[in-house]
Amino acid sequence: MTSSDPFADGPAAASARTPAGTSSGRWSRLDRPPLNAAGLRRALVTEGGLWSSLEVVAATGSTNTDLAARAARAGGLAEGAVLVAEEQTAGRGRLDRSWVAPARSGLFFSVLLRPGDAVPQERWGWLTLLAGVATATGLSRAAGVDTALKWPNDLLVTVDGEERKAGGILAERVAGDGPGGAGVVIGIGLNVTLTEDELPVESAGSLALAKATVTDRDPLLRAVLRSLEQGYGNWRAAGGDPAASGLQEAYAAGCASLGRHVRAELPGGRVLTGTAEAVDADGRLVIRTAAGEREAVGAGDVIHLRSVH
Repeated sequence: MTSSDPFADGPAAASARTPAGTSSGRWSRLDRPPLNAAGLRRALVTEGGLWSSLEVVAATGSTNTDLAARAARAGGLAEGAVLVAEEQTAGRGRLDRSWVAPARSGLFFSVLLRPGDAVPQERWGWLTLLAGVATATGLSRAAGVDTALKWPNDLLVTVDGEERKAGGILAERVAGDGPGGAGVVIGIGLNVTLTEDELPVESAGSLALAKATVTDRDPLLRAVLRSLEQGYGNWRAAGGDPAASGLQEAYAAGCASLGRHVRAELPGGRVLTGTAEAVDADGRLVIRTAAGEREAVGAGDVIHLRSVH
């Protein structure tokens, strides 16, 4: 993406973390068992694979903040580090919105990727969209639930015929002092077993409310990370070319924004209304106004105004 850097929010100081296995407080529920960290590592951290380490903590402020801080240190983390939290107390979404949910009710994790010289940095903005495609694909396979994408990084599910946000993605650049140079931390937050009473806003949803066939978080996390590994490998092998890697086509196929009448609230307070027609080679959303003009939006808040007819 060119007109705005999706990694503009820099990492803050690392939050205090609580070791996995400690009490999860008032949200503790028998139907929300903890993740099996050892089993996840056995399944995902394999020789020759992307994922180099996987840590599960009981609670933290933000997995993105923690992982970005650790990755930026001299001699920091290698590519493929994964940090998962059973609970986030200061999770962040786009535009500095908070993301808070009961402990063990969702998947809250961040991964470190270092594309290196194989991919020009001007193409790194596609990593947010790649993570969206990978998450939607993994959930479709493992949970049997149709997950759509709202540009650029919202994960949508259908609850009682209504489109609701069940997850989101946030990416941040990290400095180049660690092994492999500069990198990107991608954070993914996903509501899994939240009930109607636990939703932060009425427009939110969860996999359980969308009638997912599986809400066990262990296989869901494995499926998403394996899908991300495959998609990232294809994209990196293609030098980050979104067309040659198939990423641009895959994102367009799963993007619920395309063909919709939308309102884009842009930086600086400008508002653009029209029909979302395409996602261009830079990952920007192309909107056609009522006057017939086409404008590519690289940053902003996109609101779906009506469904496709």
